[in-house]
Parts: sequence; C-alpha cells; structure tokens
Amino acid sequence: MSSMNRREFCSALGLLCATGGWAAGQRGDDPTEPMLAGAIDIHVHSYPDDRPRSIDAIDVTRLARSRGMRAIVLKNHYESTAGMAYIARKEVPGIEVFGGIDLNLTVGGINPAAVEHMTRVSGGWGRFVWMPTFDAENQVRYSKENRPFVSVSQSGKLLPAVEQVIALIAKHGLVLATGHSSPDEALLLVREGRRQGAQRMVITHAMNAPVLMSVPQMQEVAKSGALIEFVGGSLASSDATARINAFADAIRRIDPEFCILSSDLGQMGNALPPDGFGEFLVALRRKGFTESEIGRMSKQNPAQLLGLR
Repeated sequence: MSSMNRREFCSALGLLCATGGWAAGQRGDDPTEPMLAGAIDIHVHSYPDDRPRSIDAIDVTRLARSRGMRAIVLKNHYESTAGMAYIARKEVPGIEVFGGIDLNLTVGGINPAAVEHMTRVSGGWGRFVWMPTFDAENQVRYSKENRPFVSVSQSGKLLPAVEQVIALIAKHGLVLATGHSSPDEALLLVREGRRQGAQRMVITHAMNAPVLMSVPQMQEVAKSGALIEFVGGSLASSDATARINAFADAIRRIDPEFCILSSDLGQMGNALPPDGFGEFLVALRRKGFTESEIGRMSKQNPAQLLGLR
C-alpha cells in the first residue's frame, strides 16, 4: 500500500487509529507525527451539525488524542459548542477540548446574553466568541446574496451590542475572533478589544474569502495585539500550492510570533482535521520554516490564546 493510500485508509478508519488499532507513534514513517505532537487546532468542524461533516466531535477528539495533539477547539457556525466540549472531555480524557459561540442569526446575532450564557455552561470550556461568519454582513455582500445578515458596525463605528460583547470577552478572559468581518471591521474590533482590555484576539482566516486581508492590514492588526490565523483547509484542491506559497510569504512578512495555524477542516470529502492539520504543518515546514517557528504557530501561540500554561 502506498503512503498516500495508507493515509487515506487511516483517515477513513480514523476510529481504528484513535481507539488503539494503531497506537500513536506506531504508524510508520508519517512526517505529520512529530509535527502534531503537542499541537493545538483552534478551528475544527464536526457533527452534530446541519450540514455534512466528516466526523463527529467525540471521534475527532479521539483521533486528535491518538496523534498526540494537546488540544482542539470545536466550532459550529450556528450554535454554541461549549456543551459539546464538556462531553468530549468526559468521553476522551487526556486531551484539552474547548468550544465557543458564533454570533450568527441562530443565536440572535450580536447577543450579549448568549455570550454570558456560554460562560456558565458546565465546565467553562466555552472560550471563543466568533463574530458573525456565514451571516456576517461582509459575507452576505461578498456572496451577493439577498437575505438577512448580522452587522458589527455602522458608519465606521462598532454597534453598541458589539461593544457589550467585547466587554464580556474582556471580563471573562475569552477569545475575540473576528469571524467573516471585513478588514476594516476587524481593525475596529481589535482596537475596541484592546481599549476594553481583551487579552486574546485572533483574525479569523485572514487571507481567506470573504476577509481577504492584505499583508499591510495583517501587520497593522498584529501590532494592535491580535494573532493572525492561517488555515490549511484542503491541500488536495487545485489552488493548494498557490495558497501555501501565499501563506508562507505573508507569515514571513508578519513574523511567526504573530501568527497561528489551524485546519478549518471537518467538511465531508476533505481530510479529517488532525490529518489535514498535520499535512498543513508539514507543507509549511517544507517552505523553509524551522521546527521552532512551526511550534510557535501551532503550539505556543494557540496555547497562549486559550490560556494554557
């Protein structure tokens, strides 16, 4: 069996790897293995969801643990994953699991009450607050759709409810993630976060549509205290090489100190999140980044973001 077929086989039978069919460290010459040891993926999609996913939250936690990962963050566009993080931790000890809330229409949009509730969910593992993603005004306009959306700003100023949410983020030590906001909106969010004392901020997949930040914009928000997220996604797509090249160039110009890597995987048909994340780390390593730099972006920076020692 070729190495590629073996990887596909292992992904298809992820539970076999995760439950002891192959113990971590016994899977042969897999270049992703040392890269994933101790890594943290802050952008993992899974079932339960309202759209096809490749794996459920419990199984992806098992798989991440089998790869030696330290932590994952479960993300859902339309409901809080704080409770699911609690269940995943109970079912799969030995790995840190976190959740969050995405402020789309299904949770009432920019809803301080929903954020406050998340902080009280059992375990306190809800750590991320994503500004609107699929329902963001920037996303809806970019997609040229005619449907309701959630705004974060008006006339160049953040809405009062957004400022209230940021106050809660600062109060509870949560992560302010900018979601699918525009670059200008992201800068407003980061500035307000800094003003209110938010210590943990990240620009959600800054180079991906519909965000599409330029390098100077990313440099500016990094100076304002936010980490810049780069997501691997599918490395089997036709644009994968160009994306990795663009990411590598941007990271060098920003500095790994201010960057964070994640998978943004879990979609049906793509690599399972731990596998795809490992391949992303290997791809960047092959672009000349040192092990220390990769570790900074996939281990130390996300640990800092989540408040892990």
